[in-house]
Amino acid sequence: MMVNENLNLCPIFRSVPFLGDAWNLLILREAFSGVTRFDGFRKNLGIAPTMLTKRLNQLTEEGLLQKHRYSEHPPRDEYLLTPAGRDTLPLLLMLREWGKKHRCGQAGDRLLDAQTGQEIRPLLIDAVSGAPIGEREIVREVL
Repeated sequence: MMVNENLNLCPIFRSVPFLGDAWNLLILREAFSGVTRFDGFRKNLGIAPTMLTKRLNQLTEEGLLQKHRYSEHPPRDEYLLTPAGRDTLPLLLMLREWGKKHRCGQAGDRLLDAQTGQEIRPLLIDAVSGAPIGEREIVREVL
């Protein structure tokens, strides 16, 4: 496939191959919920072991998860979010909000702030103006 040179510079184009994969996003969702071990991901997602191994390896290679050996005998690893992995939380929350609004109505769960117990309602805002993203037109400038 011939790719326009500008596409190679596009952050979306460069991120979609692994962040656009449904299993990868669901594995990250589980990691944010505290799941760190292979069996936990497999049980919660119902994913085939070979598929899970492939996705965990990809997320590790891309720097979103890191392996941490928690047992030598037998050898067992857990998968922990890296700073890059933790930076996907806003993306996952906004994707969840979009899905609730446009795909499945109110989801069968709620996200709560661990300190206050109040429901989290994500809103993406522009850090410069404070305006909610999506309420004003944007212009893309190619550098």
